[in-house]
Amino acid sequence: MGSGRRSSGFTLLELIVVISIIGILATIVMPALKDMPRRAAEAALKTDLRTMRDALDQHLGDKGQYPKSLEGLVTAGYLRKIPVDPITKSAETWVEIYEEIDTEAPPAETELGDENEPGVEDVRSGSSRLSLDGTPYSEW
Repeated sequence: MGSGRRSSGFTLLELIVVISIIGILATIVMPALKDMPRRAAEAALKTDLRTMRDALDQHLGDKGQYPKSLEGLVTAGYLRKIPVDPITKSAETWVEIYEEIDTEAPPAETELGDENEPGVEDVRSGSSRLSLDGTPYSEW
């Protein structure tokens, strides 16, 4: 058996080197993967906000006024349903920003609805948490 032939297979040293390399690569990749669920939630929040803001603008363009609530977008057919805030995991936590009405000048016919109440001009997340870039979700 000692005729100088080497048997096939890996030595213990080769296996240790390979496992060490895999460990180093995993150490580099893990911090980047840790934030992936949060990045996905932020991307979904941006998409939901863009969709609702587009629906608000379409409602204003079609009806000449903003809806009284986000539910008004659903009943008017601009949204199928109010999306769930991916940060708070609830559809009830959206913050509705109402249009400001100039009390000194009489409102134009297109600024106010039939009830002379301001409509929802913008929408924001109801979360008080900070995003990965350090800005509050409530300011997006």
